[in-house]
Amino acid sequence: MFPTRKTDLTRQYLYLPGLCLLLVLLSACSLFGDASPHMVKAPANKQTYIIPQVGITNLDTLDPALAHDDTSIHAVQMLYTGLVQLNDKLEVVPQLAQSWQTDSDGLTWTFKLKPHLTFSDGTPLTSADVAYSLDRALLPTTQSTVAPLYLNIIKGASQVIAGRSASIIGTGVTTPDASTVMITTEQPATYLLARLSMNCAYVVEKSMVTKYGAQFTDHLSQGGASGPFRVADYKHGQSITFSPNTHYYNARPQLQKVTYRFYQTAQEAYKAYTNRQVDTASVPLANYQNVRKQKDFHQVPQLWINYYTMNYLAKPFDNVKIRQAFALAIDKQAIVQNVWKGTALPTNHILPQGMPGYNEKLTGPDQTKALIGNPKLAQTLLKEGLKDENIASVSDLPDIELSYATGVPTITQEIQAAIQQWQKVLNISVKPNPMDYNTLLDKITASSMNNQELQFWALSWIGEYPDPQDWLSYQFGKGTVNNNMNYGQNFGPTAAKQQALQDQLTRADGLTNAGGRLQAYQQAEQQLVNDVAWLPMEQETAIFLRTTDIVGLVDNGQNTTPPDDWAKIYRVQAG
Repeated sequence: MFPTRKTDLTRQYLYLPGLCLLLVLLSACSLFGDASPHMVKAPANKQTYIIPQVGITNLDTLDPALAHDDTSIHAVQMLYTGLVQLNDKLEVVPQLAQSWQTDSDGLTWTFKLKPHLTFSDGTPLTSADVAYSLDRALLPTTQSTVAPLYLNIIKGASQVIAGRSASIIGTGVTTPDASTVMITTEQPATYLLARLSMNCAYVVEKSMVTKYGAQFTDHLSQGGASGPFRVADYKHGQSITFSPNTHYYNARPQLQKVTYRFYQTAQEAYKAYTNRQVDTASVPLANYQNVRKQKDFHQVPQLWINYYTMNYLAKPFDNVKIRQAFALAIDKQAIVQNVWKGTALPTNHILPQGMPGYNEKLTGPDQTKALIGNPKLAQTLLKEGLKDENIASVSDLPDIELSYATGVPTITQEIQAAIQQWQKVLNISVKPNPMDYNTLLDKITASSMNNQELQFWALSWIGEYPDPQDWLSYQFGKGTVNNNMNYGQNFGPTAAKQQALQDQLTRADGLTNAGGRLQAYQQAEQQLVNDVAWLPMEQETAIFLRTTDIVGLVDNGQNTTPPDDWAKIYRVQAG
């Protein structure tokens, strides 16, 4: 796994449904066998699902405004809901809202709530609760590290975040009546919907916060939940158990207990799986090929792309032909086979498989879908690039360093393999430049508008919300924090074309026609790949075992279970 550029750095680990586990080198056997043809639904007292959580003894938080690590986020998703949610295809669908519409200017969104909404204590849930929750998440006193990143597009949010305004209610959020919420953004932003699906936008019960303050999450067995479950039991240091919210406004869960059980190590969790004490576990990397045909085996592409990128201000990567030569000299398929042993997927894509907007027709810089490189074209492009730069031969190129983070052996192996391929195909020596992860991030940040910092580096991006804006505009847009490769902010001969694409991304961000919006993003992605804004390498996958006794779960690239899907999930047993 490449180190990731994320708000939460714990996402450097392998994702599993409801947990975050390091890959471990263990031996395995088939644990749950073939499902019997006579399986029947288990009785209510056996409707349980136990999920191990590794490396923790307690949840970091159960406050949706504060949750930023995977385990806490998954727990929060059991307990709360928002105006909208993601379905199991990672599409935005109504949740507390039954419908929405946007004004012609694309700035004001009107949400109509479903009738008869309640919290888990039976208290009515109204538009005032939605407005309160969004406002609370942004207040500096709440100390959320996530809401200021994702709710900052709401009008007035930046003033609240900076402490210059007391509230977004009345400016960015209004409530004309108990069943209507109106949200106004600073600029047209269709991706508001995807951001509202994030946990920092979930609805909490004001009376619980008023009564208990920051400790309201210690009293969730009394009320306060707006999701399909409530807290049934929390044994700190051991486990937390959720039971169905009897006041849930939609179809209720069939599972009567979902338990997160805490383990210090992945080895302990795996042993618990072999002993049938938990219902899922990480796949042993060493035995991956042996277990992949088992019925309890799952491999799910994640919204996670490992990539290299080049500083457009640093020579020789200010030349598009040289960037393309480096991209086409790589045999990604061989690297995935020899280094990743099939546990990742080679890719030419920026937008990963499994999310809205994925373009199956996308090609690499050579206009083919090939993943094995194109050595002859790479050599031709290199010659043309050198000629454009008045460089006689590769020996006259400046020294080239590829910077990456230490600590993950697979990264080092991949870097070594890539360097060998560049040497073989292009006759260019690339020097590995390993460094501490935090140092790498600091240097990447310092590379913005700077040709004296990093020249070439390896990183990953894990989707924060499944909207192309998070992968395209947020990475390559004009002046964005992640545009450290200086796309569009350079002096190269194609800079004007890059800037035109940035304008195209800004327009796509505000388009309300879903089909036209995705098409605009796909066109932009193809140009970004041609420009080698990123050199995508592989898409990570989640690899796990899960008992065949649990049915109805639909896996996706974010390992989320939509609130209403819990009504379709249950345990079976032999009849």
